[in-house]
Amino acid sequence: MKVVTWNVNSIRTRLPRLLALLERHDPDVVCLQETKVVDEVFPRAEIEAAGWRVAAFGQKTYNGVAILAKEQPAGVAHGFPGDPVPEQARVISADCGGIRVVDAYVVNGKAVGDEKYDLKLRWLDAFGAWIRDQHDPQRPLLIVGDFNIAPEDRDVHDPERWKDKVLCSGPEREWLRGLLGWGLRDLQRLHTQEDGLYSWWDYRMGAFRRGWGLRIDLMLGTAPVAAACAAVEIDREERKETTGEGKPSDHAPVIAEINV
Repeated sequence: MKVVTWNVNSIRTRLPRLLALLERHDPDVVCLQETKVVDEVFPRAEIEAAGWRVAAFGQKTYNGVAILAKEQPAGVAHGFPGDPVPEQARVISADCGGIRVVDAYVVNGKAVGDEKYDLKLRWLDAFGAWIRDQHDPQRPLLIVGDFNIAPEDRDVHDPERWKDKVLCSGPEREWLRGLLGWGLRDLQRLHTQEDGLYSWWDYRMGAFRRGWGLRIDLMLGTAPVAAACAAVEIDREERKETTGEGKPSDHAPVIAEINV
């Protein structure tokens, strides 16, 4: 099973690129973040015409998540109990190919010390409690999405510049280590330990061209998923300008091969 996670930064803007990606990679499951549309105007018809089933959870202008699958996703759930901001569409989960898939768009946090950073930490605590309380680390579980956390310094182009800042702060990384300690593996790190693997580059200052990126789009799996994961790659080509497909998202898709 090929699984893609991608922060599209507006599904309507990125639709031509999404359809091209579906054809190019031929995945089985695609998890999207920052769709930025209410469910009623999600481009379901265009995606279904390409042979996909859609489960969407959106809101106007901000946030929004969706799971696309070749087979109809089962047991679809929106949000999670205890979410401190349930009006924000940030989590959707479903059963796909024998794996419980959780698609998450984590709160950004804006800046350390900002009230939005405090909200992020509360959100992470609630999300982590739901994962630990309602899931079993011995069963197939895959949590993917834009975590807005770079796990380690090797996931950051300039660790000194980002030290103690949002996306790289101690409390954020400590939370992620705790979630991994519960029984998840960073699937990308099963296959490579190299640095310089980034999934997000700011639109400003020529960040992509200069290699100023962070790895914040993650795939985390329980032991059964980790054991079945054959490969993980970041499609950097999707971050480039492509004639006929429109402007790229500031995130690149992350793609995993899972032998189920």
